[in-house]
Amino acid sequence: MNSIAILLAGGSGNRMRGTVRDKILEPLDGIPVIAHSIRAFTQADVTRSFLILCRDAGQQEAIHAAIRPQMDATATVRWARGGPERQDSVLNGLEACPTGTELVFIHDTARPLVPAAALAQLAEVAARTGGAVLAHRVKDTIKQVPPATPAGTPAALTDLDRATLWAMETPQVFHHALILDAYRKVARENLRVTDDVAAAVHSGHKVALVENLLPNPKITEPHDLAWVAFLLKNHAANPPATKVTAGGPMRTRCQKRIR
Repeated sequence: MNSIAILLAGGSGNRMRGTVRDKILEPLDGIPVIAHSIRAFTQADVTRSFLILCRDAGQQEAIHAAIRPQMDATATVRWARGGPERQDSVLNGLEACPTGTELVFIHDTARPLVPAAALAQLAEVAARTGGAVLAHRVKDTIKQVPPATPAGTPAALTDLDRATLWAMETPQVFHHALILDAYRKVARENLRVTDDVAAAVHSGHKVALVENLLPNPKITEPHDLAWVAFLLKNHAANPPATKVTAGGPMRTRCQKRIR
């Protein structure tokens, strides 16, 4: 299928608290954070087409310089501006995809450890089913609290069955027409979603889970850079591992429960 990788790179990075100028351009094992995602897509050979969402012309120029050494000679790069929220950026990217795009990988470039083998499996599953997401099983005991309950306040905590809970990662991969229509519906209804699965499910689509058995954390806070650097040193020693799991409608923001 004719595919493209939409790479989200224009986030504000406020939770880095000013420790770095731009987290996706920070060096990680000798190359910028964003370049690790480019390298994974190149190794997986699932697409030679990239569409990068950035904040402004200055960031675009810096990103272009950072990724050039990792680009295949046949690769093409397109650019679009990010929006106020992630969902706005994704919609901008989907609207900017070239005519004939069939499959889109939507990936947060602050996740530099995505395994190339996972990308290949996501492409196969999404092409067959319409949508697939990289995810991992929740291992912690998860409690649900009443809305707006501040920390330190006694509350009636509800147990959630962790056997039904999965934490979403990226990439999240869809047929282009399916996810574009879903995001347009989200925009029309003025809804807020925090990932692409939520947009698809809101439009009545089911999504297949591809289980990732390796760490794929998102760099969000200052300590995450050191943690990802540590994981990267051990990453090559562990063979990439993924497993397809039956997907279905999902809910909640950070962890998804299969219904």
